Amino acid sequence: MILKTLVVGPLQVNCYIVGCEQTKQAAVIDPGDNVDRILMALADQQLKVQYIINTHEHFDHVGGNKKLKEATGAELLVHPRASEEITKISSRGAVWGVPVDDSPPADRLLNEGDQVEVGDTVSLKVLYTPGHSLGSISLATTGAVFVGDLIFSGSIGRTDFPGGDYQTLIDSVRKKIFVLDNDTIIYSGHGPATTVGREKLSNPFFH
Repeated sequence: MILKTLVVGPLQVNCYIVGCEQTKQAAVIDPGDNVDRILMALADQQLKVQYIINTHEHFDHVGGNKKLKEATGAELLVHPRASEEITKISSRGAVWGVPVDDSPPADRLLNEGDQVEVGDTVSLKVLYTPGHSLGSISLATTGAVFVGDLIFSGSIGRTDFPGGDYQTLIDSVRKKIFVLDNDTIIYSGHGPATTVGREKLSNPFFH
């Protein structure tokens, strides 16, 4: 699996490029901003974008959807609970003083247990993991899981935004993430990567 991480936008979002080494097809997870940089990174790896996937509906994670889709023609994939919200994020960004393009509507809706096949060698399993937002998903593949703003190294996502709920988030982590192998790498929406085992052992929100 090809994996490239870019930190984008004023809120320092981790945008992940996941690619198939054989077919050079790729998925871009959370293109929050700086689409020119994302396109350059794709070109450097000679990757063609098959899918744009949003882990959740917040503007800092979806702000680049419009430009990236226009540039690549890729399909946009989100959870049903995020699908309406992404089309009106310009007003959400304005609250933070950040200009953001409204996203195009989703081409495909992702539900618990769905598989997203990237090329021939990468399969992303959809886990519905609400708590930070209503439309939050995680994407699990061999040895790794992309969790958006569900859990961070030593912390958890905020639950004080509309649709957030603390206990729902805790349950999502325990039932969907902590059941994965301890050496599974957690790729979060902000900050450094961690592992399932490390967070089970030392994350203060679970003790």
